[in-house]
Amino acid sequence: MNKVAIYTITSALHDKSAIEQASKEFLDSLSIAYTLHGDDFTTYGQSALNLIYVRTGGAEGIFKSLLPQLLNQHSGTFYLLTTGQSNSLAASIEILSYLEQNGLRGEILHGSPAYLTERIARLMLVESARHELASLRLGVIGKPSDWLIASQVDYSQLKALGIELLDIEMNELLDTFSQTQCAAPEELLDKAPQGAIRDSVPNAWRIYHALKSIIINHHLQGITLRCFDLLTSVRNTGCLALAQLNSEGIVSSCEGDIPALLTMAIAQALTGVTGFQANPSKIDVTTGEMIVAHCTIPFNMIERHELMTHYESGIGVGIRGYMHEDPVTLFKASGDLKRHFAAEGELLENLQLPNLCRTQQRIRLDNPADATYFLTRPIGNHHIVLPGRCKAMLDELMLSYER
Repeated sequence: MNKVAIYTITSALHDKSAIEQASKEFLDSLSIAYTLHGDDFTTYGQSALNLIYVRTGGAEGIFKSLLPQLLNQHSGTFYLLTTGQSNSLAASIEILSYLEQNGLRGEILHGSPAYLTERIARLMLVESARHELASLRLGVIGKPSDWLIASQVDYSQLKALGIELLDIEMNELLDTFSQTQCAAPEELLDKAPQGAIRDSVPNAWRIYHALKSIIINHHLQGITLRCFDLLTSVRNTGCLALAQLNSEGIVSSCEGDIPALLTMAIAQALTGVTGFQANPSKIDVTTGEMIVAHCTIPFNMIERHELMTHYESGIGVGIRGYMHEDPVTLFKASGDLKRHFAAEGELLENLQLPNLCRTQQRIRLDNPADATYFLTRPIGNHHIVLPGRCKAMLDELMLSYER
């Protein structure tokens, strides 16, 4: 799919050669790759980002006559690219007002070449992510864990957004596990201490291969796993498997948590990283400092890791991962994508406390007031830690679902 497509509308009242020259100079000033379609709108909506370049005043009626066709081809936001010449901005303001009156979304892209280049680049990321999310097929292996009482979702609501959830019985995983034969990588065994943990690595790796088989067989882009059932059925955990799958870009959440899975899928589509699914364990609302923890983390997010047991059960293989102490973003979307939380901060320290899940992080939010969200209006328990500052992009993407 082409990334950026530009379509033009132009009033016949203006000198054609002058407009063509001005248009070329304007588009050449933008540091973006695009395909110019002119006034042929037959492919409108087929690219990740579709821009309508309002080249002159007097183009309002042309847009109005095109609108029924455009709505048949694309139901998203109308982006109106403008210049400061030939009443381009004035026409765009009139068009945007008309869209608002009719309950449609739009935005005028107007400003310096540097601003427009940056804005279009961000919109391209956001719209590309929306296209990716609109064709997701995700597996729910086992039901959500019994304690996730606020994390249920409406499958039909998500289907309307293009996100398909497929229920898969836990017995299918157990049958696949029993038929899976594989050897654990030597480099993985080398990281395991002698004894029970090292002895658990081969079966933990078999769980990864069994999950990978299910993902391939059902044509999935991601899964959530009712992982605590594995403690009794195979005396092991899914922590290692989920860490490996997430590091491969296959979105995988713990405990059958579907909203967490959706949140991680959004993060993957937008940033290329699924994120660290974690429990908030301690919060200081006066300083904005908090501790989050869980027994798994994607390998591609960390500098190093240690293999340990799973915290609650003391069996199987858990992951203690160490992220670089840099800026991070905490993110969570609701199960209907109508609400989200995103806050930026700093990873201050990787901890090794004895009474928490194995991967532990002490984070300080940039805005301490953001910490009150967890104590007043949280979106479930699990939240996702992402490397870097990406709140603005996340907010932009989520706004398109929340309107």
